[in-house]
Amino acid sequence: MNIAEDTLPRLLRRNARDHGGDIAMREKEFGIWRSLRWADVATRTRDLALGLRSIGVGTGDVVGLIGDNRPDWVMGEIAAHALRARSLGIYRDALDEEVAYLLSFSGASAVIAEDEEQVDKLLNVSEQVPSLRHIVFCDPRGMRKYADPRLLPLEAVLRSGAETAAANPAAWDRLVDATTGEDIAILCTTSGTTARPKLAQLTGRALVRHCEAYLAVDPKGPEDEYVSVLPLPWIMEQIYVLGWGLIARMKVNFVEEPETMMADFREIAPTFVLFAPRVWEGIAADVRARVMDASPFKQRAFEAGMRMGLTALDAGGRSTVADALLFRALRDRLGFTRLRSAATGGAALGPETFRFFQAMGVPLRQLYGQTELLGAYTLHRPGEVDFDTVGVTFGPDVELRIDSPDANGVGEIVTRHPNMFSGYLGVDETPDLRDGWLHTGDAGYYNAAGQLVVIDRIRDIATTSRGDRFSPQFIENKLKFSPFVAEAVILGDQRPHLAAIICIRFPIVSKWAERNRIAFTTYSDLSARPEVLDKIREEVAKVNASLPPAQRIRDFLLLYKELDADDEELTRTRKVRRGVINRKYGDIIEAIYAGEEAIPVDTAIAFQDGTKQRIRTVLRVARMAATEAEKA
Repeated sequence: MNIAEDTLPRLLRRNARDHGGDIAMREKEFGIWRSLRWADVATRTRDLALGLRSIGVGTGDVVGLIGDNRPDWVMGEIAAHALRARSLGIYRDALDEEVAYLLSFSGASAVIAEDEEQVDKLLNVSEQVPSLRHIVFCDPRGMRKYADPRLLPLEAVLRSGAETAAANPAAWDRLVDATTGEDIAILCTTSGTTARPKLAQLTGRALVRHCEAYLAVDPKGPEDEYVSVLPLPWIMEQIYVLGWGLIARMKVNFVEEPETMMADFREIAPTFVLFAPRVWEGIAADVRARVMDASPFKQRAFEAGMRMGLTALDAGGRSTVADALLFRALRDRLGFTRLRSAATGGAALGPETFRFFQAMGVPLRQLYGQTELLGAYTLHRPGEVDFDTVGVTFGPDVELRIDSPDANGVGEIVTRHPNMFSGYLGVDETPDLRDGWLHTGDAGYYNAAGQLVVIDRIRDIATTSRGDRFSPQFIENKLKFSPFVAEAVILGDQRPHLAAIICIRFPIVSKWAERNRIAFTTYSDLSARPEVLDKIREEVAKVNASLPPAQRIRDFLLLYKELDADDEELTRTRKVRRGVINRKYGDIIEAIYAGEEAIPVDTAIAFQDGTKQRIRTVLRVARMAATEAEKA
C-alpha cells in the first residue's frame, strides 16, 4: 500500500485525479438512476468539508450521520475525516433515547441528518446533548416550519464550502495533506446484544489496510457493481462502501427507498452482494411463498428443480437440468444473474438457507468477524465452501486460536491482527481485550479441513437439566428456513426439555390464511388461530426430524407480536437479546414449563409514533409428541 494513501480523503483525491471521469456511485431518484463520477464526488466532498469547517467543525470533533444509505452520507463521512474529525453512524430507525445516548456519550458537535423525520429526533433530544451545535439537513421538504438556529440546509453548507474553495484553491489539498492514517476516523457501534452498544474507535489506516487484506482473498475492481442495502453504521457496510469503494473503485449503487430495494437491486444486477442472514432468509421465504401461489405444474417444477439441485450440490456439482428448468429464471428474477461473489455475515445463517442458494447457483460464502476486528477476517475460499464453517483467515497476519478447548476441541475464539480497533471510546479497560487479543465470547473449533466452525455465543450455549448441551441459535436458524417463521427463540437452559417462542412471518402466513379462507384482523389475531398453530406444528416437526432426540422442541407457542429492536428484544442487526426475552416474557416461559395449555395475556404494545395498543389474547401451547428416547 502507498503510505501516502492511508486515509479515505487521500484515496478520494487520488481517484478524482487519476479516474475523475469514471463512475463512482449511482443513486436512484424519482425512478431514474443518477451517476456520480469520481470528480463529482471529490468536488462535493471538498465543498462539504470546507463548509463544515466554516461552522467550526475541526480536529477531534464528532460528526454524527443518520438516515438512509445515500451518497451524501458517504461524502459527509469522508468530509469529516478530512477535517480530522470522527464520524459516528446512527441507525436510521434508532429511537430518540438511543440517539440521545450515542450523541451525548460521544460528545457530537454536528449531525448530518437526511430529512425531517431524523431532524425531529435530534430536536427532541437536543436538551440531553449539550454538545450538539449544528444539525445539517439534506432534504429541505417540511423544514420551513422550524426556526431552531442550529439547523442548516446542506446546500447552504455546500455553497459556503464552494466559495471558500474558489477564494482559496489550495484549501482542500491542505486539509487532505494534514490527515494521517493514525487519526481515529470512525466511531463504530458494536452490536450490543447484552447492553448499550460500545463505540469502537477505528483509524483510517486500519480500515484501509484491512480492506486491502480482504481484497487480496476476494478481489474486486472498477468493473464490479455493489448495491448498498445494509445499514451504513454497520462495520461491514463501512468496509464495502467506503473501503472497497475507494480502494478498488467498485461502483456503489444506492436504492431509492427500502421498499424498492429488490426491484432496484434487480435493475443493477450487481456482481457482489453481502446480505445479513435475515435478508437471505427473507428472500428464500419470499421465493417459497410465491411458489405457494403458483399453479400446480409450476409447484411440481420447483420441487423437482430443487430436489435435483440439492442432490447435485451434495455430490459436489451443479445440475444443468435444474438450472435450465428453474434456477436460471429464478436468478434473473432476483437480480443474481451477474453475481461473481456473494457473502453472508453478522450472524449465523441456517444450513438449509445456505444450501438453498448454493443449489440455485449463487456463489454464497460465509464470513466471520467483529466490529473490533474491522469486520470480517475469515472467509470461505472458492471451491472450499462448507456451510457448517466460516472458512479460514485472510492470511498469516490474522492470528486466531481456540482458548480452553474441551475434549471435542470446542473453546473460545480469540483473535488479533495488525489492523484492529484502537479501543472503545471512554472505556479504559475491558475484559474483551487482553494482551492485544480480542476475546470474542464465541464458542468454536477447527474441523478436520482446518476451517473454523462457530457454534454460538459461549453464554448462549445451554444445557438441559438432564445434562444435554445444545446451541439455541443453530435450532433457531433451522426453524427460520420455513417461510412461515420470522423469528424464534429456543428455551431449555436448565430445563427438562426444549421449548420455543415463535413469531410468524406475517406477510406469508396472512397470504396462506387468505387462500385457506381463514378470517383474521391483526397479527395477534392471526397468530392465535388454531389453524396457524397447526401449520407451524408441521414446520416444527420437520425441524425436529433433523435433530437428535435431546435437541428436539417439545413445546412451543406463537407470540402475539413480532420481536422488535425498538422494544430492545433484538439488536439493530436483528440478533436476539436473550436476557431481555427471558426478563420480558418470564411469566410466559414459566407457564410453558408448568404445563399450562393456555396462557392469558393482557398487555400493551407501544409503537414508534408514541401510540399504544392493548393486546388481550390467549396463547395456546402446542405440545409435540415425544419419542421414547426423549421421555427416558
